[in-house]
Amino acid sequence: MQKTDVAKHWNENADQWTRDVRAGFDVYRDKFTFPAFLDALPAIKGLDVIDFGCGEGTNTRTFARMGARVTGIDLSIRMIQHARRTEEADPLGIRYQVASYSDHCGMPDASFDAVLSTMALMDGPDFPGAMREAYRLLRPGGFILFSVLHPCFITPGLGWEKDDEGRTTGLRVARYFDRSSFTEHWRFGNRPKDEDVLPFSVPRFPRTISDYLNAVASAGFMITQIGEPQPSHAACEAVPRFSRWRDLGGFLLLVTARRA
Repeated sequence: MQKTDVAKHWNENADQWTRDVRAGFDVYRDKFTFPAFLDALPAIKGLDVIDFGCGEGTNTRTFARMGARVTGIDLSIRMIQHARRTEEADPLGIRYQVASYSDHCGMPDASFDAVLSTMALMDGPDFPGAMREAYRLLRPGGFILFSVLHPCFITPGLGWEKDDEGRTTGLRVARYFDRSSFTEHWRFGNRPKDEDVLPFSVPRFPRTISDYLNAVASAGFMITQIGEPQPSHAACEAVPRFSRWRDLGGFLLLVTARRA
C-alpha cells in the first residue's frame, strides 16, 4: 500500500471522522490516549512545534492553546481543509500544510523545537522516513514525542478470550511478525447501533517494537522515555471496556527522543 492509497482512504474518511471526533464519539482519544500523551508532554509554551499527521486539527489546537507556535501537516487534503476552516473561524495562529510526514515537507532544516504526533505514525507506510524527516526538522536539543498503538499487543491476530459466562479473561496476541499491510474497517463503538454510518477505512502497517525503536535510533535520536500508560480508574468507570486495557494488555506506546 502506497502513500497515495493512504491519502485516498483518509480523504474519504475525513468528513465523517471530523463530525464524529468533534461530537465526542472518539472516547479512546478523549479519555485515554490524548490525556496520556499530555501527561508525557514537556512544557511547549513558546516553542515552535510541528504536528505530524494532524488530521482535522483537534489535538493540534490543544498544543496551540498550551502556548506553542504550531504547524500541522497531514497527507489528506480533506482533513487539512477541515482544520483550516476551524482555524479561520477561531484563529490560534496555526499553519496547516498538506504534506507527508515521511517525505521532505518543504520546510527548512532545524525549523522546530518539537515534533509531536498522536496516534498517526502507525498509519503510514514509511516510519523510518518519518523519523528521518523529524530529525531534519528539529533544532539541536529538540525532541520528538509520538504515540502509536502498542505493537506488542495490537497485532494482526488480536482476539479477546472469554469464559463460559462471556466475561473477558485474556488477550490473544498472534501474527506479531506479520508486517503485511491491510485496511481495517470500523466505526466508533459508542455510536448508536442503528445509525446508518459507513465504517471508516483505515490503512494499517503492522510493525514490531524493534521496528519502531530501531528506526528512532537509526535516524540519530537518543531515546529518553518509553511509556506504556494504562487507562485511569476514572476512565474505566466512564468507559467500562477500557478495563481490558488496564488489566489484560497494553493499548498505547509513547516514545520520547531527543536530537543531540
